[in-house]
Amino acid sequence: MPRLIHLSDLHFGAHDDRLVEAVERRVDEDKPALVVISGDFTQRARTEQFQDACRFLDRLKEQGHDVLAVPGNHDVPLYDVLRRFLSPLTRYRRYVGDTLCPFHEIDGVTVLGINTARSFTFKDGRVSHEQIEHIRQTFEHTDPKSMRVLVTHHPLFAMQVGDEITPAAARSELALDAIGHAGVDLLLAGHNHHASIHDARDLVTRAGSALVIQAGTATSVRVREQPQSFNRIDIEGSQVTLTVLVWNGSEFVNEDAKTFRQEDGAWSAVQAQAPEAAH
Repeated sequence: MPRLIHLSDLHFGAHDDRLVEAVERRVDEDKPALVVISGDFTQRARTEQFQDACRFLDRLKEQGHDVLAVPGNHDVPLYDVLRRFLSPLTRYRRYVGDTLCPFHEIDGVTVLGINTARSFTFKDGRVSHEQIEHIRQTFEHTDPKSMRVLVTHHPLFAMQVGDEITPAAARSELALDAIGHAGVDLLLAGHNHHASIHDARDLVTRAGSALVIQAGTATSVRVREQPQSFNRIDIEGSQVTLTVLVWNGSEFVNEDAKTFRQEDGAWSAVQAQAPEAAH
């Protein structure tokens, strides 16, 4: 049963070392097949912040964990205007990963990452026509029976967090068409510092059948209506179980797991079985 750990919005430079250490401990305990990190490794894309992120990644890899990562908008320099427009992700490529469209296959699961961060927006994301075609072509050449997972920093749907609605990444409707055509099953993203799970069709009627899994911030001190958290995703055939691991002030503890099953191209929640009465 493949297991993914889904981290997001680490924000080194606005992080808490206790949270970083607790994340590493929990990842080691849960032994995932892949650690997915959906962007915002740094707070302001400064060299020392990327160096902290790099050391964190090195420690994960030294413990034997494979990592797939994409950048976020905070990984693009904000105040260094020349670097922002001429070489926005140079530091990301040096310290985190050279590829902006990472790809990973494990037993029964195919994972593709796409970079949605852009120089000309301070916060919002965008998907390019080339990336949309890349999504189509990549999944066309993978096992159709595998669980197909797409990772972005920005969600491809407008999301409500408290009283605020954050916009979807630009060209998201075109991307959703490609995602539906490619048969993508899971959409993993961050950006909003708010953990949630949705059926894509409940968010956009034209969307294909996919589970939309948002991660909270794992290690940042800046939270939005929720404490720090990250996701554990267990995949068994056509069934997915999501457990949100929530910071309680001293460690990350499990929230109640939610299980979903895919049948006839649609996702449905699996009701937890009540414990049998004692005899």
